[in-house]
Amino acid sequence: MEKRSRGLARALYETVCDLPILSPHGHTNPAWFAQNHCFENPAALFVTADHYVFRMLYSKGMSLNDLGVPRRDWSIADVGPRTVWRSVAGQYHLFRGTPSEMWINYSLSDVFGIEAT
Repeated sequence: MEKRSRGLARALYETVCDLPILSPHGHTNPAWFAQNHCFENPAALFVTADHYVFRMLYSKGMSLNDLGVPRRDWSIADVGPRTVWRSVAGQYHLFRGTPSEMWINYSLSDVFGIEAT
């Protein structure tokens, strides 16, 4: 059975290996890809747009208003992006070993060229 499964898996792989990856991850807004607009600041990209990040911080007692997360009526508390980013940086240890940490680290390093000092 294992030999048959492996052959089936290889055959399936061969049919898709050269195709592009189309993976609109479930927590992103498809309009981002269609419109290709820039995010205004790092907090808008890495915090308020990513429910994994703001929910982790919320679970540790941070207010969604303090993170700049839009309310139900889409209004946003008067909090600046630097304040939001500093809040995340102060709690970044919470993300150790998580996909969020890997994504943010990769983005900062490989996409934006920021190196840790």
